[in-house]
Amino acid sequence: MNKIQIDIVSDIACPWCAIGYARLEQAMARLAPEYEFSVQWHAFELNPGHIGQGEPILPALAKKYGRSEAEMRENQNHMMAIATDLGLNFEKLQVRHTCNTFDAHRLVKWAAEQGRQTAMKQALFEAYFGKAMDVSDHAVLLSCVAALGLDAAAAKQVLDSNQYSALVREEEVTYQQAGVTSVPAFIINNKYLISGAQEPDTLVQALQEIGADSP
Repeated sequence: MNKIQIDIVSDIACPWCAIGYARLEQAMARLAPEYEFSVQWHAFELNPGHIGQGEPILPALAKKYGRSEAEMRENQNHMMAIATDLGLNFEKLQVRHTCNTFDAHRLVKWAAEQGRQTAMKQALFEAYFGKAMDVSDHAVLLSCVAALGLDAAAAKQVLDSNQYSALVREEEVTYQQAGVTSVPAFIINNKYLISGAQEPDTLVQALQEIGADSP
């Protein structure tokens, strides 16, 4: 069985990151007879300086990208349609607020030690895009922990401390210095970069080519 390592650089606040992983899941399922995949998630913050109360997402995006709110709504409608086809819950995509994701990234690091890194990431995507919950709120984060059947008391200790803060910061710097400026970014076998939420067919072809080149 050929092995492929996939390192995913992403942010919880990035809809394309949720879409990109759902498409990757489809690609990995199609290649499962040939390849064994190992996935690790790494932190990236789209809005690392975010503090205080969040802004409604549509005007915030319009301001950030110099576009109209109508254009942003159309863009979000497009993502919602894609998400629905992939079985993702993006129901509240347009009514969420901006928020800081640093503590959520710390929680993903903690979940990785419980063997539930991907499940935690998906629970956070669901909370933010599906329910418009504030994923900077510790109560929301702990509800995601509880939903996965993990130890909420242990997770609270993490959130109340600085645990994993240095690791998250180190990852962010490492991937920025490596040239990752947008997410999702998929690093395959520590060598090949696939940028963006590519279609499953594209991912299958790329992974097959990489697998064929790997010893």
